[in-house]
Amino acid sequence: MNWLNNLLWGESAAQTIFLYSIVVAAGVFLGKRKIRGISLGITFVLFAGILMGHFGFRVNRVVAEFIRDFGLILFVFSIGLQVGPGFFSSFRKGGAMLNLLAAAIVILGVLTTITIHFVTGTPLPILTGIMSGAVTNTPGLGAAQNALAQTGGIAGGVIPDIGLGYAVAYPFGVLGIIMTMAIIRSTLKIDVGKEADLFMNEQHPAETIPEKINILVNNPLAFNRTVEDISRRFGTGIVISRVLHKGELLPATSETVINENDIILVVAQKGLVPEILANTGILSEMDLSAKPGSLISRRLIVTNREIIGKTLGSLKLRTRFNINITRVYRSGIEFVPSPGLQIQMGDRFTVVGDEKSVETVTRVLGNSMKRLEEPDLIPIFVGIMAGVLIGSIPFKIPGLVQPIKLGIAGGPLIIAILLSRFGHKFSLVSYTTASANLMLREIGIVLFLASVGIMSGEQFIPSLINGEGFKWMFYGVLITLIPILVTGFFSRIVLKRNYLEICGLLSGSMTDPPALAFAASIAKSEGPAIAYAAVYPLVMFLRIFMAQLLIILFL
Repeated sequence: MNWLNNLLWGESAAQTIFLYSIVVAAGVFLGKRKIRGISLGITFVLFAGILMGHFGFRVNRVVAEFIRDFGLILFVFSIGLQVGPGFFSSFRKGGAMLNLLAAAIVILGVLTTITIHFVTGTPLPILTGIMSGAVTNTPGLGAAQNALAQTGGIAGGVIPDIGLGYAVAYPFGVLGIIMTMAIIRSTLKIDVGKEADLFMNEQHPAETIPEKINILVNNPLAFNRTVEDISRRFGTGIVISRVLHKGELLPATSETVINENDIILVVAQKGLVPEILANTGILSEMDLSAKPGSLISRRLIVTNREIIGKTLGSLKLRTRFNINITRVYRSGIEFVPSPGLQIQMGDRFTVVGDEKSVETVTRVLGNSMKRLEEPDLIPIFVGIMAGVLIGSIPFKIPGLVQPIKLGIAGGPLIIAILLSRFGHKFSLVSYTTASANLMLREIGIVLFLASVGIMSGEQFIPSLINGEGFKWMFYGVLITLIPILVTGFFSRIVLKRNYLEICGLLSGSMTDPPALAFAASIAKSEGPAIAYAAVYPLVMFLRIFMAQLLIILFL
């Protein structure tokens, strides 16, 4: 049975893969079990790893650290690709307030740590380690250890205690954020499905949703006017695609003249419909889209890399091919196109025209599902490379012993956001299907959680039983819960923020990917991820800064 002994205890590639597979499979399975309607989801992988480590199962530490870091990079990079296209517009709508709330959480955590120091007499360096674990911020721990070493604290043998405090506080740091989300949800009786709908409406208001109407033109204001003249009055929220003139169904071009008693097929933003009717005519019972004729309607997918990043108006598809694009479907949202719309890989256009013209436009747009399902790996790994590079650059802050770095989480996250938005300008199209993106995220986060659990499992239980482990855990609970409970309830009750935004805010303010994964699993929306990405860079800086500041000021 030596082979089995080597598989379980020998430090080999097979042993590492075998143990990780057990931890991930068991953690995901148990995480799906619900207790009083609440499940931990894939975050249970962390506790499965702790249990494995506690019972003496080990993997090579260098290998485990590589798997942990690479898993984290995969997770945050996939998040960046997911939220990047909508990040900048969302940030303009509410990013400043989200960052203020995140900063408040950081400051409240530091004040709670200092208060515990003065009340209990616990050395502040130890509490700094506990605080880093309570807010699940590994870079903060590293910064505190470096600052402590440079100020001579290592002589007192305190640095190992910082690591133990981190290990003791970390598991509840993850669990505490999830508990807070559940407490806010149950206390305030929040309907997550309704919140997802509200978030979607905030990002894409209901009045902008496309609506198809057939209009009998009987208003003199529209007589003898071209389609372009009529459309210009209502801005970019209207497309006139077909005209029935004296029984003949025609495609509508910019120069098409509208006459009295013509019937026109209009696709417009819902909020513009009353104004359009007031200036053109009345609703017609005839549906031109169902009327037989030479015109067809087809939904085409953008897969041609040469047009990615260009505006719809610059392609001049309407004038070149005598077709109309009436609707655009992107990231689960349908809207009326405008000339300034910047084309993205995977966009779905509803095209109206004669069969020959539509076939020509099909070749321009690409419309190849095979190409869409074959993501280009070059932009992904170029992005990861650039993210690690940016995350490794030190930024010297006056008064701090150690320079600040974005780290292997912050750098790839920021690069992924920029790559998804501007990558086409450098021929780096980073599009991945929703299922591929989800797979990358899930694999990344379970590898990260399993690694953290296995590496901390050996010391976790002994640090609780021996010495002051339970006290440290209690201090960590306070540092975790007080800031996020106060800010979470304040955000909801006073500021009336969307629950999904609050979940992303709490996860981002604690730089906690497992909590974000949990929020995403219950929300089925990108709301938490957008809020997480909006606050993460500032919070990472503040966490590192505050950890060093506590060491410098109070050692």
